[in-house]
Amino acid sequence: MRAVSANRRRILSLWLPRLPIDRIKRQLTFTGAPPESKPQVVVIKDANALLIHALDEAAARHGVSLCQPLANARAVCPDLVVHEADLAADAKMLEGIADWCDRFTPLVALDPPHGLSLDITGCVHLFGGEAKLMQSVCDALTAHGLTVSAAIASNAVCARTQNRQVHGRIVPNGEEAAAVAPQPVVALGGSEAVTLGLRRAGLKTIGDVASRGRNEITARFGAAFTRVLAQALGEADAPISPRKVPPDYIVEKRFAEPVATDTVIAASLSSLAAMLVAAMAQQGKGARRLEACFFRTDGLVRIIAVDTGQPVTEAAVVDRLFRERLDALSDPLDPGFGFDMIRLSASRSEIVVQQQRDLDAHVHDNDELSALIDRIAARIGGKRVIVHLPVDTHIPERAALPLPAQHNLAATSTADWPERSDGEPPLRPLRLFARPEAIQVIAGVPDGPPARFVWRRAAHAVVRAEGPERIAMEWWRPEGQGLTRDYFRVEDEHGLRFWLYRDGLYDREFEPQEGLPVQPVWYMHGLFA
Repeated sequence: MRAVSANRRRILSLWLPRLPIDRIKRQLTFTGAPPESKPQVVVIKDANALLIHALDEAAARHGVSLCQPLANARAVCPDLVVHEADLAADAKMLEGIADWCDRFTPLVALDPPHGLSLDITGCVHLFGGEAKLMQSVCDALTAHGLTVSAAIASNAVCARTQNRQVHGRIVPNGEEAAAVAPQPVVALGGSEAVTLGLRRAGLKTIGDVASRGRNEITARFGAAFTRVLAQALGEADAPISPRKVPPDYIVEKRFAEPVATDTVIAASLSSLAAMLVAAMAQQGKGARRLEACFFRTDGLVRIIAVDTGQPVTEAAVVDRLFRERLDALSDPLDPGFGFDMIRLSASRSEIVVQQQRDLDAHVHDNDELSALIDRIAARIGGKRVIVHLPVDTHIPERAALPLPAQHNLAATSTADWPERSDGEPPLRPLRLFARPEAIQVIAGVPDGPPARFVWRRAAHAVVRAEGPERIAMEWWRPEGQGLTRDYFRVEDEHGLRFWLYRDGLYDREFEPQEGLPVQPVWYMHGLFA
């Protein structure tokens, strides 16, 4: 587990200014296309004009700039290679980079469109200090063909103002104001109107703005800009919003050489399970949700999660659940060139309640059933293993609520189902259709049971019928303004028993809009055994 330092928060801010063009170049490299030697740009349509959205180093050397019209850029550099912007693909790639950054800290936040913020408080000692950590992150991203600028400060705003202007700056706590003072006002990330207004007022740097009174700045440019200014100066905190909730417990294993064999991966996962269980046992807790993260050397991250019905306190159980999950993957765990890190975390844990296990046989039965459900859920998915709980309603299709068995097994023992009368046939069929199916019916009298009906192109002659059982819809529900149903239990000449109903009453119910009498329709709702 990682201990959180009591010192002030430290944020590593990453900026990938050429993410769109870097993504396209990586994609062309993976497809085997020859590298393009000409300057390349990405354009985006804005108000019926094509503007430069991103550009590579070669295009920048030719004088091309961001937000420049494509026509003007071609006049400066006629050999431009133009690509269309794909904002969805850029966002997906940024998410992938954020997943990769999870190996350094679980607190990773997106800073759209091309930035990330990492809360590295309390974990820099694992990497040899802030400078080495930042260098490791930047070297790895550069090796994957990405242009990156990084900075570290006490909050995300201060760090962002630094990496937009200079790469590799580390701002010590308390020196934020001096660090950002010489930076231009555009580094604060304000709107174009605010930036233009500051320049017209003769305030060209952040230091110039900070020298003015806060009331004066707020009156002219708004409270939001004043708050950002205070954060950049270190006068106010700027907490990040991580993409994921930090797990309760984390254990991980890093490899000097990437591992790719199933035997080593399984053994590593088993050892991590023992470490995780031991860490939770110290606080009397067990895991209810476990996640295994496999970090590949090429930057891809594979996350596999399992849920449990009861808090897990044994490493063997954790190991068995992940083996079941790995064996059932439709997309096998592809190590590529190998995994350089495996992390096991308990994203949700609970206090373990001790129970009598020597004399109470029901406790052992519940444990075995819960373990079986966990194994089946790990193999086929938790949503496919369900239990039904009664609902206080007389509408047949709403009388039972399907819920995941892992989280509702205990409720089944106290569920209050309606009791069946001895010697009486069942009132409800064994098989109830999810959606009633329309049938064609010939009835002796309008309100009586059917004499014959056609269902799924097969005709059935009714020899016995019971009913009707009249059920009115729940008028107090927004979706309950339905027609009255008359249910019948019928038996045909072959001994097959059906549960069908007439939707609507002859000449006694009217359409809510037209006010005309309804024409009742018959439906098949279920089959008796």
